[in-house]
Amino acid sequence: MSVLRDYAATVSQPTLPLADAGEHARYDEVVESDGAFRPGWKALASHALALSADDLHRVDGEIVRFLADDGVSYARPGTPDGGAEPWQLDAVPLVLDAAAWAPLEVALAQRAELLNAILVDLYGERRLLREGIVPSAVVFAHSGYLRPLARRSAVDPQPLLLSAVDLGRDADGEWHALADRVQAPSGLGFAAENRRVISQVMPDLFQESSLHHLDPYFAALRAALLSSTLDTVDDPRVVLLSPGTLSETAFDQAFLANALGFPLVQGSDLVVQGGFVWMKPAGWPAKRPTDRIDVIIRRVDAAWCDPLELRGDSRLGVAGLTEAVRRGTVRLVNGLGAGVLENPALMPYLAEACEALLGEQLRLPSVPTWWCGDEASRELVLARLAAGDPTLIVRTIDEPRKTLGDLSPSELAARIAAAPHRFVGQDQLPLSQTPVWSPARPGQRAGRAAAQPLTLRAFALRYGSTYRPLVGGLATVRAHADAPPRTKDVWVLKAQTDDPDQNLSEIAPLPAGSSARTIPPLAPRAHADMFWTGRYAERTEDLLRLLLAAQAELDQPGAYIAGVLADPPRVLLDALARLAGMRSLDPEPELRSLLLDAARPGSAAHSIARLREAMAGVRDQLSGDTWRVFANIDRASRALRSSAHPHRTAESGGRMLAAMLSLYGVTANMIRDTGWHMIEAGRYLERGLQLCELLTAGLAEKHDARATRDVLEAVLLASESVVTYRRRYRGSVRASDVLDLVLLDGSNPRSLAFALTELRTHLAAMPASTGSSRAERLLDHLDTEVAGIDVTALVAVSGGRRDALVDYLAHVSEQLERLSDAVRHLHFESGPPAVPLSELSLVEVMEARA
Repeated sequence: MSVLRDYAATVSQPTLPLADAGEHARYDEVVESDGAFRPGWKALASHALALSADDLHRVDGEIVRFLADDGVSYARPGTPDGGAEPWQLDAVPLVLDAAAWAPLEVALAQRAELLNAILVDLYGERRLLREGIVPSAVVFAHSGYLRPLARRSAVDPQPLLLSAVDLGRDADGEWHALADRVQAPSGLGFAAENRRVISQVMPDLFQESSLHHLDPYFAALRAALLSSTLDTVDDPRVVLLSPGTLSETAFDQAFLANALGFPLVQGSDLVVQGGFVWMKPAGWPAKRPTDRIDVIIRRVDAAWCDPLELRGDSRLGVAGLTEAVRRGTVRLVNGLGAGVLENPALMPYLAEACEALLGEQLRLPSVPTWWCGDEASRELVLARLAAGDPTLIVRTIDEPRKTLGDLSPSELAARIAAAPHRFVGQDQLPLSQTPVWSPARPGQRAGRAAAQPLTLRAFALRYGSTYRPLVGGLATVRAHADAPPRTKDVWVLKAQTDDPDQNLSEIAPLPAGSSARTIPPLAPRAHADMFWTGRYAERTEDLLRLLLAAQAELDQPGAYIAGVLADPPRVLLDALARLAGMRSLDPEPELRSLLLDAARPGSAAHSIARLREAMAGVRDQLSGDTWRVFANIDRASRALRSSAHPHRTAESGGRMLAAMLSLYGVTANMIRDTGWHMIEAGRYLERGLQLCELLTAGLAEKHDARATRDVLEAVLLASESVVTYRRRYRGSVRASDVLDLVLLDGSNPRSLAFALTELRTHLAAMPASTGSSRAERLLDHLDTEVAGIDVTALVAVSGGRRDALVDYLAHVSEQLERLSDAVRHLHFESGPPAVPLSELSLVEVMEARA
């Protein structure tokens, strides 16, 4: 029997899987009450009903692999360590036919228009408050109502460009709004990623389905953003303001910025000057900004957006942003005051507000809600609370539901009595259920589809003069309230196969100038992340090469002489110790630690972790293929952790190196903008530093003839120059020839001379470079010094050591570090670091306001 037929047979039993004694029956998204499949699934019968447990087991594994390759993660709010978890996607989509979707689409458009009208009214005429349609305490007690924006002259007529609402069905299958998400709605990127993955792992089922594709909606969103400027601008600059890489929806933000082609910025990248918002240039505040920002897609909660007028302890926002909004010099999507619409205490009054503002009846009801500031509602809530009603949820008007989770009914009642206007009671709907694939557990022959409750996040975009809901959305299921979310792709089938996707026959033309070629500016922070991307990538690659060369020497028959390490492996291990210290005298655990211990500075694992962080900060600038590098490294690390065999170290190290080498292919296809030049500059500067460390460890001591040959060949192998050496030099391996090749040969990509030449090219391409900046002067001086090297003098031995070589390499390393500092000062720094307003003196605050 197929998985879905088995599921249908199970849920058709008298008691549904999620129905406890006394609980209402749940609506099932796949199966009718008589056991027949719903219309949407009937349309997919030829493939969907043939899916077996083996099929879904394979698909589930491929989903995990695809999501890992794309680096998709999500950090649940409130997790103890705040760490990101792998994104979870179920193999079985949520399928809705056109007839079922049509009335919901109309209701979603109306709700978005209503919320926009309420927002305009609350910050403008306040008719709803004046006529008593909405109690004043509902609005003024909510932290999302921003008084600095409450003036008619500053009202944006369309503050709500993109909205979202979480939906759930009741037992009769009717949709209810569970929560409005309008301040900084997230999920569009996750929804698009879900669709991409499902279309690849189940191509037959996907191609059989005549469903709405998502691409036109993103094109419409881009057009709407470019057309949303408050002033007439020929070439509007749009950015997406992110809290940073530690945000729980960092992937979603980066995906959206990448899909729309707009830079992903943080608050420290922007500055308000002269009433306008600008991208900070390198060298600010001494250097005047030139790139004005016209539209900001806001993914930072409003309270954190302006430390000058809102939260003084915020380091996520831009000082003065509120004033720029009041002046109308920048458009925020969504408006700063939109958070008040997420107030659950508004829900009881939306029906009357809809009739007052739109002259219509509300089509999408909210989940039954009672505001405790109303006496009758409060008595009802307290009575149900005292009776221990399990279907009642009590929450504050502007805090997460879990805030009150540990309080007893009597404690909740006491808090409500103390401040009734701060609380609401809500019904807990018996949410509809849907099949969720569960792999086989111990003792089970095969996996199965188990029913779990479902919520749907739907989106609406103001496109032109109306709101256009996304035909689709982001569905979420949870085994229980504290379980991590598992998502589903949402398939809405077309009424006719030739219906336009998203019901958008064509996208409106962009504003004049928007279609011309533009070069979005990169913030100094982004340049720094790119620079360190290059450095950490090169550092990781060079250390892996060195580690593999050391492992190869340890595997040789003569690696130990009378229980003591021979010179070649000892020299390479010494080089590793110079780079990452030493944790163990035993080479095997030492090499494993270098591959796995991310807390060990200088190790490959540490450099990989720092590389991942640097690239996460500029994810919007990078190809999606970038994250396959880390997925392959993670798989190699897991294989090494699961095996104690010595050969696994070399095998996993080789797989990590292969993954790092693939990063070259990814960056090679980047556009040659300043970001790419910074990656390459960091790569070649780090190559010079790593080469100096390798040569210091390998050539500092004089060995006997045989050991000298083995050590020099090991050095050449670690520096990826052994093949070139054999082709260039036909005689025995000599120290002078090795130095000539890896220091002076400008045609050898692994040489210091080559690295300095490339470094000069990439630094010269940066806007702040003048040809005479300190960084360029230091590079000129070092290049001249290297060109004048006397190799014969460097290889001279005195007392069994090459002290002249050691001193010279230390000097080169010092100069490269100075050069790195000069690059940082010239290209990355943009003023002093952010300091909470509460830590400033009164004089400093007054100067900032002046």
